[in-house]
Amino acid sequence: MTQEASETLPESVRTPEDTVRYLSVRKAEAAAERILSGQDVPESPDPCGCVFVVGADTIVASDEMILGKPADEEDAYRMLKRLSGRQHDVFTGVTILKIAERRVLERDTFFEKTAVFVEPMPDREICWYISTGEPMDKAGAYGIQGVFSRFIGRIEGDYSNVVGLPVAALSRHLDRIGFRLYEQ
Repeated sequence: MTQEASETLPESVRTPEDTVRYLSVRKAEAAAERILSGQDVPESPDPCGCVFVVGADTIVASDEMILGKPADEEDAYRMLKRLSGRQHDVFTGVTILKIAERRVLERDTFFEKTAVFVEPMPDREICWYISTGEPMDKAGAYGIQGVFSRFIGRIEGDYSNVVGLPVAALSRHLDRIGFRLYEQ
């Protein structure tokens, strides 16, 4: 289920780490509110009747400057020019809520960080990439899983985190709060 949540940040949230944690909590709580109010009642295959809600948010940060989704092609160009030939970090915050008996029983919030190294991109390649339309709805103006992959020199960390959800870390955290993909 996708749930809209405000992405307005309080002044106390300043770092990329705090930003993704804060936004993941907001998204998870917005979805949980719909469940707890009875608007959305998912079936629970869990033996305890628990429902697990996952909220996540991913940002790109270059020297602590957060690069959101580009407003237009000029903004995309500015972001890609900033990333060209440099290392930047991708942060994903994840919040898991375990819900049962019409209340939140447990909450787990964490973030994952991956370093991404972009090859130098001449202006003509930046313009070509923007012309594909791919960067326009993505944080940092790129999607590693798309044609932009040709510009990635290497990464240090979890690839799935850069795509938008750190699957291995999520699996570990779900396991810690009692979610099981299989019978034991």
